[in-house]
Amino acid sequence: MKDNRPAAPADTTDADGNGTGSGVRTDHPQGDQSDQAHRALVDGLRGGTLRSGMFLSMPMLVTELGFPLAAVREAVKRAEAAGLVRILPKRGVMVMTADPDTTRDCMDLRAMLDLHGARRLLAGADALPLAALRATHEALLHDASAPAAPDLQRRAITTDLSLHDALATGLDGPVLRRLYAENRDRIAVIQTQRPFLADRIIPAMTEHLAIIAALEARDLPAVEQTIRTHLTNTLRWWGIDSR
Repeated sequence: MKDNRPAAPADTTDADGNGTGSGVRTDHPQGDQSDQAHRALVDGLRGGTLRSGMFLSMPMLVTELGFPLAAVREAVKRAEAAGLVRILPKRGVMVMTADPDTTRDCMDLRAMLDLHGARRLLAGADALPLAALRATHEALLHDASAPAAPDLQRRAITTDLSLHDALATGLDGPVLRRLYAENRDRIAVIQTQRPFLADRIIPAMTEHLAIIAALEARDLPAVEQTIRTHLTNTLRWWGIDSR
């Protein structure tokens, strides 16, 4: 994967972690830099550069992200509010862990939001745009049955997200949409530690197609059951008991 982050400066802070150093980006206003630092931080978490349970001092994180200390501090505060990291006062930052309890909580929340989004979508009068979603899933299911293609895992992650993102379009209001987006990032961190193995692709896509079929039939009880089944089977694949 191409790394599009700014090149890390050789020396970005003084001995106390204060200062900016000559290699830090200073070409944008502080507000813009905070947003950019936050995006760089989330990209590092989602891409696995900043791994689950990893500890970084603030000077280390400044070097890793390539932004001034003040901008990185603001980015870290936002990431902590979203449950992506934990600030350790006077020490640094700890990336969220992918332990069983955290994983179960995040997957439970996704299933709850999936269910709510599905109910709202089915309550509407508009036809659901599911044909492209079904075609993508069927193509991946077909390809997963053949010898593994080099991009199979990447496609599996993208296809997996596509269904959950589609259900999220039914979420009503900015609070629920923000909860979904934040939880989506937490699950991405978890998935860097619990990769989408080839043996899981076929059953997972089969479960997704069952959800899509229930949505196409506008059968709410079937949608609820298939979403719960998908949650249970995903947790079981990861060796985690569902509640």
